[in-house]
Amino acid sequence: MTERLPLFPLNTVLYPGLVLPLRVFEDRYRRLVGDLMAQPEDPPRRFGVVAIKDGREVAPVREPDGRAGPLDGLGTVTGDPKEALYEVGCVASIASVKELPDGQYELLVTGTTRFRLHDVDTTGPYLVGETEPIEELAGEGAGALAAGVERAFFAYRKRLAGAREASLAGEQELPSDPQVLSYLVAAASVLPAPVKQELLACPDTAQRLTTELELLRRETALLAWLPSLPAADLTRQAFSPN
Repeated sequence: MTERLPLFPLNTVLYPGLVLPLRVFEDRYRRLVGDLMAQPEDPPRRFGVVAIKDGREVAPVREPDGRAGPLDGLGTVTGDPKEALYEVGCVASIASVKELPDGQYELLVTGTTRFRLHDVDTTGPYLVGETEPIEELAGEGAGALAAGVERAFFAYRKRLAGAREASLAGEQELPSDPQVLSYLVAAASVLPAPVKQELLACPDTAQRLTTELELLRRETALLAWLPSLPAADLTRQAFSPN
C-alpha cells in the first residue's frame, strides 16, 4: 500500500528511532510545516525525509503565474526530481514545534519508518512523494552480529575521542535490540552521507550490522594511524538549516 507524503529533501540521513532538529526558514518548507500544523494532532503530523544525492537542499520553485520554475526537477538535466533524491527515506513525526517571530520554525522530529520513493509530484508548493513503507526484517544472525558491532563501536568511539577518552567512562550502555542498535550506530558514526544512506537502505538488520562491523573496524584502524585526533562530540547535534 502506498502513501502520499510531503517531502523534506535534506543533505542529512534520518534513521528510525533517532531524533533530528530542524530549523525551517525557506518559504516552501514553512508552507509545508504550516499545512501540517493546520491538521489535527491525531494522527501524528508526518512528512518524509529523503537525502539529496548531490547535497544541495533545493525544491520546486514556481513562477508568479504558476508555471513550473527552473528547479522543479531539483536541478536535474531531465527535470525528474527522483534523479536527485535517494530512493529510500524515513518518515519523520513532529515531536515539537516552535514558531519564531520572523515566521521560521524550529522542529524536533523523530524518525519512525523507512519508505521507498516511487514517484514525486512537483505541481504544488513543495514536493509530495508517492511512498511505500519498507518492512523491518531481522535477517540471519542479527543477535550475534549486534554483540560484535557493540564491541567495535566502543573501540571506534574511544579512538575517535582521543584525549577525551576519560569522558567515555560511565556512559549508558548501548541498546540490546539489534535493530535499534544498528540505527543508533549508523547515526553516531562519522561517515560520508552516501555511506549513511547505504546503511539506511540495507534490506535487513543483519546486513546493516555486517556492513557496520566492516566500517567500524576499517575506520578504527585508519584512526590509529593518525598522528593526532580532532575532538569529536558524538552526543550533540546541531540544527540542520533548511
